[in-house]
Amino acid sequence: MMYGAGGYNMSYKVIVDSCGELTDKMKGSGVFETAPLTMEVDGVRIADDMSFDQADFLKRVAASQVSPKSSCPSPQEFMERYHCEADRVYAVTLSSELSGSYNSAELGKKLYEEEYGEKDIYVFNSRSASVGETLIALKIQECEEAGMAFEQVIAAVEEYIEIQNTYFVLETLDTLRKNGRLTGIKAMVASALNIKPIMGAKPEGVICQLGQARGMKKALVKMTGHILEDLKNPEGKILAIAHCNCKERALEVQESILRKVKVKSSFIVDTAGISTMYANDGGIIVVI
Repeated sequence: MMYGAGGYNMSYKVIVDSCGELTDKMKGSGVFETAPLTMEVDGVRIADDMSFDQADFLKRVAASQVSPKSSCPSPQEFMERYHCEADRVYAVTLSSELSGSYNSAELGKKLYEEEYGEKDIYVFNSRSASVGETLIALKIQECEEAGMAFEQVIAAVEEYIEIQNTYFVLETLDTLRKNGRLTGIKAMVASALNIKPIMGAKPEGVICQLGQARGMKKALVKMTGHILEDLKNPEGKILAIAHCNCKERALEVQESILRKVKVKSSFIVDTAGISTMYANDGGIIVVI
């Protein structure tokens, strides 16, 4: 049995719904587990798990006349993941404003308690998506390994969620628009003009438009400007970037930010299934 610096038992687990990408290090740690969402394209169901094939999925979406759909893990699936040897279990889900995953995880907790009794389980509403969830999961690990008690971990991570910022630029907003994730945002300028909106997440987890630029290159420069303008105390923060089939673009964004500020650390991941579905080919998501 492992113990943290404060002597607390380190038997804990972090469940991240599959919109949150896990790094290779996280996958091999034994601490993190994914609760897969599923997607559907033209009647074909695709699990957002280790079997997900991004290239095949993008091909299917491009060939389809209708928007892909997604469904979150069931409460039963979350309940089964809570039923483990870990003394403390944390779940991190997509923003509750964008998906039913948070409610499903909360219902799973109630089902667990009815079936097995009390246990330290807490569900974090990321109010973000993709690598926003990844960073929250890493924050939980940091707090646990510092020997914090369960309630202290919750307080510290909720505080972290409050100051986390999410930004993204996508080649197309079609999937987000068709799936009703852009409520309240005016229709964008005709795509014929190649206008790319710079998007972000409000504190409550709703998507908002921060600006726009003509062409992806200018939009990424403008997004970087927003990131640097909003950034406070970068030395203590992790810069996380997810890309959909455009690693060079992600590297350019990372480099342009790191030229201006020094951060605690930084990583780049390829989008998993749900993030691929919404980001589409060429999308970039940045969270810090």
